[in-house]
Amino acid sequence: MSIDFQQARFAMVEQQVRPWDVLDPRVLETLMTVPREDYVPPRHRKLAFADLALPLEHGESMMKPVIEGRMLQALALQPEDQVLEIGTGSGFVTACLARLAHEVTSVDIHADFVERAQARLVADGHLNVRLETADALAWEPGRLFDAIAVTGAVADRPERFAAWLRPGGRLFVVHGHSPVQEALLLTREGEGLLRESLFETDIPYLRGAEPAPRFIL
Repeated sequence: MSIDFQQARFAMVEQQVRPWDVLDPRVLETLMTVPREDYVPPRHRKLAFADLALPLEHGESMMKPVIEGRMLQALALQPEDQVLEIGTGSGFVTACLARLAHEVTSVDIHADFVERAQARLVADGHLNVRLETADALAWEPGRLFDAIAVTGAVADRPERFAAWLRPGGRLFVVHGHSPVQEALLLTREGEGLLRESLFETDIPYLRGAEPAPRFIL
């Protein structure tokens, strides 16, 4: 049976994302416009708009639509913003960031993710994105950003990423130990960071950002 993707997209926004307090009209319009079904793995295309984290290769996954919506809203992106995404994954969030901001740099440790995302983004006309294959825990951007979206969890405090924020810049990150992690918005204020707790969730860790093994005697 064929799926009406436009109807499924509308239901995702109105029945999942909006009820999760995502009310920013630019974010909702972006989620209604970017073809999520083109970014999910082909075997899961029929589930593109389900309230599920869809598996990718390398043990990674796409976040649930509700988490993507809350992240995009929390970053409060402006048309002139320069954004860093840590964890390109499928490229769907990258495409959303590209619609909301002036320029996006996205890094992923998996070269095949970067290659596929590049093809999808170009096909969709997103020409304001620069992709790079890199381990974000060892990589240096050499510049500052207005906003940073981290699409995988980190066990420890994300000072490394926060150091790449301009004054007034915002960082979305999921922090803590599974199965109870905390989504945070960190805002650069002078030499310090304003911390806002957004919601609890549980998503896979960035490669290398997992909790250290604990040994119990």
